[in-house]
Amino acid sequence: MIVTRFAPSPTGLLHLGHAYAALTASRAGARFLLRIEDIDRERCRPEFERAIFEDLAWLGLAWEEPVLRQSARSHAYGAALARLDAQGLLYPCFCTRKDIQAAAGAPHGDEGPIYPGTCRALHRERIGSYALRLDAAKAAALTGRLSFAEHGVRVAVDPRLLGDVVLARKEMPAAYHLAVVVDDAFQGVTLVTRGEDLLASTHVQRLLQALLGLPEPDYAHHKLVLDEQGRKFSKRDSSVTLRDLRARGVTPAALRRRFEI
Repeated sequence: MIVTRFAPSPTGLLHLGHAYAALTASRAGARFLLRIEDIDRERCRPEFERAIFEDLAWLGLAWEEPVLRQSARSHAYGAALARLDAQGLLYPCFCTRKDIQAAAGAPHGDEGPIYPGTCRALHRERIGSYALRLDAAKAAALTGRLSFAEHGVRVAVDPRLLGDVVLARKEMPAAYHLAVVVDDAFQGVTLVTRGEDLLASTHVQRLLQALLGLPEPDYAHHKLVLDEQGRKFSKRDSSVTLRDLRARGVTPAALRRRFEI
């Protein structure tokens, strides 16, 4: 049985891109789950969470209960971090975003500058403000060659594609890459459908699955819904939010025709 999920963050109103992602996930699975990725408590708002439920119901989507909230999953993320730490794969990083931007020769990826490894060999005590990063080279040496299924085709994992990613911050129990693999495994997700802008993330997430002994789902990254200038929609663009479209009389059926779903 195929199990899919839609996992929005309540940091703004859902827009056309979210609608396409949710409809695609719902259509692809026999079981459709909803996860609220509210781990960033500084940016998440209860009014946006309520709007997510309203917008998805307006689209005609039904999901299994209970809804999983990342804010209630700190213990699971802590256990995963402890397992990685016991393998010697984590190190504290004290660099700011400004430090990384200023690092000479720091290459850029889809998620911004690739971390140059400044703190990898410092062996400093974990005090003050720091992040926990994954030592990608050590991790790759432990797992050996990996791959993942993308639309049924095996893709070789490049464990260093995103560098030494952040897995946790002092003010946040887990960063995106760690939380998503732990939660997908917990929920029994067998097919991850999401935008093609997250394809690169699959490489580090497949690495984490192997390190943590978690099951490997299949992946199906889909096209992005873009604006007239060919850019991704933003939560800051109120004209394409589902709430605004609903107020202007746009129907779910019209959206499905637009998306060819």
